[in-house]
Amino acid sequence: MGGREVVDVAVVGAGPTGLLLAGDLARAGARVALLEKRTEESNLTRAFAVHARTLEHLDARGLADALVATGNAVDGLRLFGSVSVSFATLPSRFPFLLVTPQYHVERLLLARAVDAGVDLRRGARVVSLAQDEDGVRLDLESTRSPVRARYVVGTDGHHSTVRSQLGLDFPGRSVVRSLMLADVRMTQPPGELLTVVGNREGFCFVVPYGDGWYRLIARDPRREPSEDVPVSLDELRDLTRRVLGTDLGMHSPRWMSRFHSDERQVTSYRVGRVLLAGDAAHVHSPAGGMGMNTGLQDAANLGWKLAAVLDGRAEESLLDTYEAERKPIGASAVRTSGALIRVAMLRSRLARGARDLAFRRALGLAPVGARAALRISGIGLRYPAPPGQHDLVGSRAPDLTDRDGRRLHQSLDPAGFTLVAPGPVLARYASAAGLSTFAPAAPTPPVPGTAAMLVRPDGHVAWAGPAGQPLDDALRPRGAGS
Repeated sequence: MGGREVVDVAVVGAGPTGLLLAGDLARAGARVALLEKRTEESNLTRAFAVHARTLEHLDARGLADALVATGNAVDGLRLFGSVSVSFATLPSRFPFLLVTPQYHVERLLLARAVDAGVDLRRGARVVSLAQDEDGVRLDLESTRSPVRARYVVGTDGHHSTVRSQLGLDFPGRSVVRSLMLADVRMTQPPGELLTVVGNREGFCFVVPYGDGWYRLIARDPRREPSEDVPVSLDELRDLTRRVLGTDLGMHSPRWMSRFHSDERQVTSYRVGRVLLAGDAAHVHSPAGGMGMNTGLQDAANLGWKLAAVLDGRAEESLLDTYEAERKPIGASAVRTSGALIRVAMLRSRLARGARDLAFRRALGLAPVGARAALRISGIGLRYPAPPGQHDLVGSRAPDLTDRDGRRLHQSLDPAGFTLVAPGPVLARYASAAGLSTFAPAAPTPPVPGTAAMLVRPDGHVAWAGPAGQPLDDALRPRGAGS
């Protein structure tokens, strides 16, 4: 690569995914340039749902409590009709779905990133990139100087320039045309916390932010103009009257938009020194509220790996585990949200009745309902483990507490593994390994059948086993499935 290398990582796109990743890298000591084509801070509210696993990642970064204070904690998600999934029994500090505008998430992550030393460059629109064995050159629009970086991560959304410049396919299809979004006030809001109604007239989903504003997601199958046609308040009122029997007294919209919802996933998450995350790698319907969450969890997975490679603690092959672990998760989100949106928009009364009966019976079974909650919330998602490894490897580590009241999720080492074990076992391992350690308050093993477990910076278990088992192999920074 010609010229002087300026930064370790250039992150393209300052949405939630890019902000979390940039902040993590900067806190690990990397020189990070965050390139954002927008010239001003966003007030975007397209995403509104923050699930439990994402809140745990934010908790590890000291941000969860501040974010929870901005919104409504909902203990269940109504999928359609009378069918719902409860989060109340999730094994997490956050047994709920948090409803809050996306800009609250962005503002917290932006402040953290800037405080960590991220070089945020607004109005920096990437137009092309070229890479060689030493790094990547990013050319910017207008007279701005090119940016040179050892690695580039594209977090620049559905219409990603980075993905386009890599020549990667983004296969998939449109799921819903002309879906309308709006944030409005209401004089007669619905009585339920979450209201979802679909019938032959259309589809409406109403969610309260808790501060007097309501998010409306709506579809009118009789009228599906292109997404560049503005949404009018009269159009929304007419549709809600037909679907809900009332327009809810909606007024004073602060934001209205129309878009089509796609199901797509990029063919590769990494090409050489360039990687993709968030909507640049996968997009799907808003059903289940998994979009922003999946992107933030991409960033949590990639950040520690890229930091380890940059400072020489790991071989570059560690970056291959990012795609190996996150691509199946992205595919699962696409499938799950697609299934939910399709069954939610059934127009036939007979089909809707059969749907509701089948789902009520299935989710009424405790194991099925619990699995649905674990999957949608992200708590139950895990990464593949090598054959012969303990069942815990690849799973999310439980949020244990030590004798001083500290929690494991807030005590993880952002730059390395944390050894979790009772005190006597820690003394046996830690002095030789130089590990961060955590001793649970209970004298018993952290998880029955184990004496110790190694937890990665992103909260997933890298190794678990009995006392006396060597840790040398497990301590090499790598993904659970490598």
